[in-house]
Amino acid sequence: MNKADQQPLLRLQDLSVEFNTMHSQVKAVQQLSFDVNMGQTIGLVGESGSGKSVTALSILGLIPEPPGRISGGRIEFEGNDLLSMSEKQLQKIRGNDISMVFQEPMTSLNPVFRVGFQIAEVLRLHKKLSKKQAWKRTVELMDWVGIPEPLRRSRSYPHELSGGQKQRVMIAMAIACEPKLLICDEPTTALDVTIQKQVLELLQRLQKDAGMSMLFITHDLGVIADLADEVVVMYRSKKVEQAATTEIFNNAQHPYSKGLLACRPKLNDNPKRLLTVADFMSAAGEELTPATEQFEPQLKTDKPSADVLLTVNKLKTYFPIKSGFFGRIKSHVKAVDDVSFKVHKGETLGLVGESGCGKTTLGRTILRLQKADSGSVVYDGVDVFAQSSQAMRKLRSRMQIIFQDPYASLNPRMTIGQTIMEPLNIHRSQDSKQQRWERVVELIKQVDLNPDQLNRYPHEFSGGQRQRISIARALAVEPEFIVCDESVSALDVSVQAQVLNLLLDLQEQHNLTYIFISHDLSVINFIADRVGVMKEGKIVELNTAKEIYRNPQHAYTRNLLDAIPKCVPKIIS
Repeated sequence: MNKADQQPLLRLQDLSVEFNTMHSQVKAVQQLSFDVNMGQTIGLVGESGSGKSVTALSILGLIPEPPGRISGGRIEFEGNDLLSMSEKQLQKIRGNDISMVFQEPMTSLNPVFRVGFQIAEVLRLHKKLSKKQAWKRTVELMDWVGIPEPLRRSRSYPHELSGGQKQRVMIAMAIACEPKLLICDEPTTALDVTIQKQVLELLQRLQKDAGMSMLFITHDLGVIADLADEVVVMYRSKKVEQAATTEIFNNAQHPYSKGLLACRPKLNDNPKRLLTVADFMSAAGEELTPATEQFEPQLKTDKPSADVLLTVNKLKTYFPIKSGFFGRIKSHVKAVDDVSFKVHKGETLGLVGESGCGKTTLGRTILRLQKADSGSVVYDGVDVFAQSSQAMRKLRSRMQIIFQDPYASLNPRMTIGQTIMEPLNIHRSQDSKQQRWERVVELIKQVDLNPDQLNRYPHEFSGGQRQRISIARALAVEPEFIVCDESVSALDVSVQAQVLNLLLDLQEQHNLTYIFISHDLSVINFIADRVGVMKEGKIVELNTAKEIYRNPQHAYTRNLLDAIPKCVPKIIS
């Protein structure tokens, strides 16, 4: 039997999924069809809300009813209709024939059980192994997925492992029963580029060794460039394009696919602005045909040197490690270890490095949100650490921060109008209430949101919109200096491009100075003038963005650069 005559392992035919809300019925997936063959990897790509994760949950029969329901179509696995199966029948398939690696391992792993126990539990349930056999196989699996000291780590709790190690535990759990189909739902989104590369290489190796099929869900086409055989692109709950991966990258047909490919920052050029999906299609879904010259890279020119705004000198921030009944300090974590640098007015200094290298602690220490152990921070001639609480309050109006998670940093009980008004109430109390409200309206327009939305609450906005609200709040008191702490890392690549463009526009309009913290070197390359590479609390390399990427001096910098997905698609013929 040739490949064309073979029955697909998984077949979706006109799948439709709906959710009932208080106000309306949401069509999460509409008439979606595609096949996954034996040993094949399908990439399911689209922005948040496009229906990717709902599709995965539908395959496993995990759509909560109510409020959701599968309103039409078929899902066949090995020729059998999964939608007609009982819950007991589905339980035998889940984790055994079809497994899933979820996006956030910390919420998927039980915090009160050791990770080894959680993997062994799957083996005992589906493979009927004895406790001793299951534990032995668990250690083998943890070794297979590349966790160091697997025997010792099997006895660790989830919070004792790094993000990459937790994701590897999830993969070990998913492949424990040697499934025929592995569904990976954004498994690398929250990971550093180096860990992301390791996880992708691991999945490739596991698929090759075990011969399993894979459905890989992501919002970033670059991630699946070397992983997927075929790509299905989803937009607003519908499939808009399906083709071989090389065909999608070299000759994408749908404007949305072209937009997704174009909006990812790349290392081979450094334009003044990033293209977004809006450059390729209108809000109504109509294809736009802008002039070809708009797509040609416009290289950023080097900024002339200006006065020094911020000086950090021999800064140290240590965290004590305590042990024993009396909590004696046995050692310290050197989060920031003897760091020195200067930032000029109107400049963007990028800080890059893996999770735990000290980037966020450095940013918080500069703003005196974290106490330093030694060293100094001088802002525009003012010693930040020497200021009284009252003097520091005045200084804070000039120094602001945009946090990584906009949902966690916005008060869920306050409307966004109240949220943006709050810093004005503190720092601009001399202005009338009407003047402050007019300033709020002006700010919300600056970040491309509608003033009619000011009475809404944070949960009523998307991730990208919430980040825009956080930016508006940071701008409220007209600061000169902003620390952007991983402010685009949790966003879809298309929304990320919009926010990066917005930050550059605001910098130009208000002559802002940024410290931009990220683990993504391609993002740093686009937005930063100079780059500091951090490792284990120290800055191991500091140079212009151009030199860092053209001629990296430190081995760690070279490793970070090598880990970036190398996709340079052809967008315009």
